[in-house]
Amino acid sequence: MKSYPNFAVILAAYNGMVWIAEQVDSILQQSGVSVTVYISVDESTDDTLAWCLARSQVDSRIVVLPSIGRFGGAAKNFFRLIQDVDFSGFDYLALADQDDLWSKDKLASAHEKIIKKGVMGYSGSVTAFWPDGRNKLIDKAQSQRKYDFLFEAAGPGCTYVLKSSGAVLFKRFLLKNKISVDAVALHDWLIYAWYRANGLAWYIDSVPKMLYRQHDLNQVGANFGVKAVISRFKLLRAGWYRAEVSKITNLLSEHLPDVPKSLADNGDVPWLFLMVNLNNFRRRFRDQIFLAAIIIFGIY
Repeated sequence: MKSYPNFAVILAAYNGMVWIAEQVDSILQQSGVSVTVYISVDESTDDTLAWCLARSQVDSRIVVLPSIGRFGGAAKNFFRLIQDVDFSGFDYLALADQDDLWSKDKLASAHEKIIKKGVMGYSGSVTAFWPDGRNKLIDKAQSQRKYDFLFEAAGPGCTYVLKSSGAVLFKRFLLKNKISVDAVALHDWLIYAWYRANGLAWYIDSVPKMLYRQHDLNQVGANFGVKAVISRFKLLRAGWYRAEVSKITNLLSEHLPDVPKSLADNGDVPWLFLMVNLNNFRRRFRDQIFLAAIIIFGIY
């Protein structure tokens, strides 16, 4: 009998009845791999938990974790999944949102790229799509930079695939730093940062292997349109981005001897560090210029 790569897929759900059935089906229909889906349902007001429990009764590939109260965001839910699921016996750990659609070869393709590139972590570009039929490529595959992981994630977390040997080490890090980790707003950013800070190679695929659903209830969606720009600008002005940079840098500071202490303490980017490393903070050139501008003009 042919042996397939074995994936533990962790799915964080919350009020997802409108979309979750399609997403779960697209995960279970993956070709050329073996899949087990672990679902953690944040305290919801719809029938998401009941649906997941019912589906798990008829498909042993679905495991629903016990409810433990309100998380209030996807990051804490994913951190809970990573901490509570025993994925040490799997080849890979993959992350999934509740509302996307995966290509049938998403996981098999990630496996092939991880082996070919010799990396520990994988993410990819996605095709965003809207209810009105619009779709747009979100290209995340620009060349990685020396410090990009301190200022951005490696693309949507729902594309992440991690070799289990590295993910087990990341779990230990979470358990050791649970209180500080739970304060981080974006799990995908922290995962990518931890891998890079620890010297674990990461590959960002330019070929999209999933449809990234856009709707009014996205916690974090595609950064398109005036509404999205205004929302992100408000977060910048409120100091959210600077605070997240500080949290992540602080958590990883022992692995970052060349990074100024002020970046970890309060997110401050010293002028000399900025000038020397302007092209090392973000992968895309326009994002490098934008980040420099908001720092210089005091918006960061």
